[in-house]
Amino acid sequence: MASVCVNDALNDDELRWVLSKLDRDKDKEVFGLVCKRWLHLQSTDRKKLAARAGPHMLGRLAFRFTHIVELDFSQSVSRSFYPGVTDSDLTVIAEGFKCLRDLNLHNCKGITDTGLASVGRCLSLLQFLDVSYCKKLSDKGVSAVSQGCHDLRALHLSGCRYITNKSLKSLSERCRDLEALGLQGCTNITDSGLASLVKGCRKIKMLDINKCSNVGDAGVSCVAKACAYSLKTLKLLDCYKVGNQSITSLAQFCKSLEILIIGGCRDISDESMILLVDSCKDSLKNLRMDWCLNISDSSLTCILKQCKNLEALDIGCCEELTDHAFLDLGGGDVLGLKVLKVSNCPKITVKGIGKLLEKCNSLEYLDVRSLPHVTEVRCSEAGLEFPKCCKVNFSGSLTEPDVLLGYSGVP
Repeated sequence: MASVCVNDALNDDELRWVLSKLDRDKDKEVFGLVCKRWLHLQSTDRKKLAARAGPHMLGRLAFRFTHIVELDFSQSVSRSFYPGVTDSDLTVIAEGFKCLRDLNLHNCKGITDTGLASVGRCLSLLQFLDVSYCKKLSDKGVSAVSQGCHDLRALHLSGCRYITNKSLKSLSERCRDLEALGLQGCTNITDSGLASLVKGCRKIKMLDINKCSNVGDAGVSCVAKACAYSLKTLKLLDCYKVGNQSITSLAQFCKSLEILIIGGCRDISDESMILLVDSCKDSLKNLRMDWCLNISDSSLTCILKQCKNLEALDIGCCEELTDHAFLDLGGGDVLGLKVLKVSNCPKITVKGIGKLLEKCNSLEYLDVRSLPHVTEVRCSEAGLEFPKCCKVNFSGSLTEPDVLLGYSGVP
């Protein structure tokens, strides 16, 4: 029987079908090693690429991988000495990868507004852009992106300290489908900027304004009202001007809020929190409220009893909390918490933690650091039994789960 060459028997579409059945990236790379034809098919089929390369190599990559839609040039903090992608690199990227929809340049400190101008000029299909901690960027660069990338859905600008309200106005006018915006540490953003933003961007699902110290109740209330049906995640860490008016507005308008970070917002009190819990009891999954010094047992009891879908809760440094919030849990109250932080709450004792454990067998991480009445020895003496999968942090030796840190990320 005569042998048949696979290249003669299968056309390109049939070989692409074979390639589509390979799940692992390593197997797809091996596919491309068979011959030049298979390498070409593997290259043109590839959609994602993570690389570090200069302009010459980037040009070659663009020629080979013609259908790339996702490029990742992000840098870890450990590579902070290296500038990463530069403006000249970004020009090659923008001109070479015309199909690009997702571009991650996190921590590429060599990029300036000139590089972003290339993105705005060439990448009209772009939907996701992360330029967090590209610290040379200003409103001019964001304006260029908004002018050319009208389909933008997610923009991350955390740590870009020169960004002001002008950027939010540009986004409002030209990027009306924006769903996620990260502005952590952009201290020039104010209430008037948020008001401008939501005049045009009314589909926002995730807004990160952690450490935006000039944002207060007026701005948050504008966002709550304009994005009432879309807002799922709001991060307000250390926004010390945010108080009860913001929380009351969220309670009134945002019935589907899932993640709320209000750590360090010290003016928030029980009255507004109880309203919020009653409004979002079916949706709330992650609540960080450490250093909310006016929060008492009435708020915590309400949270534990009503928020049945809550998975992560941080009440650290809320010094007025006592065991009563846990002891008030009734026979029908079952908690689904996976992460709980009660560090630096000096009035909570082993008795309260014991009651919590009776009602919650799903805990994966419990932070009880700096609780003078809750030590490993006292828990053992009281016969407390923690869930088998639960890591209990008594002394700070365990790594915290990211879920409650409240910092920027991809939505």
